[in-house]
Amino acid sequence: MGKTNTFWRTDYQIRVPSLRVIDATGKLIGVLPTSEAVKKAKGAGLTLVEIAPNAAPPVAKIVDFGKFRYAEEKKLRAQQKKIKGGEVKEIRFSPFIADNDFKVRVERIKEFFADKNKVRVVVVFTGPQMRVKTTGYKVIQRILGEFGDTATTDMEPKFLGKHLITVISPISKKSAKIHSVVKEEQKNDKNEVKKIDNK
Repeated sequence: MGKTNTFWRTDYQIRVPSLRVIDATGKLIGVLPTSEAVKKAKGAGLTLVEIAPNAAPPVAKIVDFGKFRYAEEKKLRAQQKKIKGGEVKEIRFSPFIADNDFKVRVERIKEFFADKNKVRVVVVFTGPQMRVKTTGYKVIQRILGEFGDTATTDMEPKFLGKHLITVISPISKKSAKIHSVVKEEQKNDKNEVKKIDNK
């Protein structure tokens, strides 16, 4: 309990003034001042863990931290096992990667895609950088933006310790064309709905 956790913000590491709190049974308690939520957790001999820092307000859960960490890591391993197909290569980025380094790594991903390999994208954080986790998601969005309709996400971005991990794979030109047509049709449908609503 007294061990410092550098992967998930816990107890007094959580700096926001209030949190939406879930108790150990999974029941939603509601929005509480962070200090009160920590006291509730400690009173039960458990740990308060911030599980959705980007929500408004952030969401935290009262847990047995050892069991929580084991369950999260097991869940991620299970997701990775579900990834089928060719070999999975890995490319690492930093959350504040320089433009030139970013381009070099994207070119490497293109090479892997050309060989029909999937790519595990890992955004590696240092301790202080964990305070700005959103930068990792922005890096992944930027990578996906480089590929447009020619890549798909096999595993949604997820933190495991200080690593934000996602898995992407190439889409064949034929599939990309179909995907593009579907998106265009969906866009047209939305426009038609707007026209009807405005009448």
